[in-house]
Amino acid sequence: MRFAHLRRADSPRPALAVVEDADAILVSDLLSDAPATLQELIEGGTATLDAIRSALPSSGAARHPLGDFGYASAVIGPPAVLAVGLNYAAHSSELGLKTDSAPTVFTLWPNSLTGHEQTTSWPRSLSESVDYEAELGVLIGAPAKDVSADDALAHVWGYTVVNDITARDIQFAEAQWSRCKSFDGFTPTGPFAVTADEVPDPQDLHIWTVVDGRTVQDASTGQMVRSVATLIAHLSQSLTLLPGTLISTGSPGGAGYSRDPQIFLRDRSTVTVGIDGLGELTTHCRITG
Repeated sequence: MRFAHLRRADSPRPALAVVEDADAILVSDLLSDAPATLQELIEGGTATLDAIRSALPSSGAARHPLGDFGYASAVIGPPAVLAVGLNYAAHSSELGLKTDSAPTVFTLWPNSLTGHEQTTSWPRSLSESVDYEAELGVLIGAPAKDVSADDALAHVWGYTVVNDITARDIQFAEAQWSRCKSFDGFTPTGPFAVTADEVPDPQDLHIWTVVDGRTVQDASTGQMVRSVATLIAHLSQSLTLLPGTLISTGSPGGAGYSRDPQIFLRDRSTVTVGIDGLGELTTHCRITG
């Protein structure tokens, strides 16, 4: 199944919806005690997801064209957003950084989350070296603590597309990476959150980025240095991964910083990152000042 947070033009509050083909069915029309957000759905466990599955065929709930809505972030109010850096050898090499024996892990701030077809803006005075990074996002379902790599995927609720937008000049000027990747709107997610049963192998997904009509990243999640299962196992040794935690698993090669000439996101740039089976996530860029 796939879910989205959808927003009508006349309502500031997004609604959780099931998406089937080009239609949206509001979860509130399926259950009397419906989860309002994906986070609530995940926290409800398999019972809540199964109730939605059971209600779909016979509910008679209205189907709405997806085109009637805008998108909020696929992930709203997660307990944590964890990001993994340098998880593709090509990307590590192009940035001139070494992939260490342990994963590079940092957090992203919740203000950075935004949705498909939204506009992300930043002041020119802060950065003119803003880059794109297509990433597979992993959503934790069952709490994970001290899990093995063999058991790790059983703790995954689903997957989404992430664009880990990065101010490269700030990244290389500071010892930590959270601020350069956590400007308002620097973590678009979506359009959908897709349940794990629709992704048989998270290491066999085509991942790409198109900037202003030009394909700039084109790779496979099979090129990760550390698999999704390995990352979950590693992270769970030091902290309990709570339901709804989003893990952004790193970006393949092709970053704009490393190109000659360099490609950075400009005022009015449009960037689309996509993953087969999960969807395409588009962000419009504005530089102010």
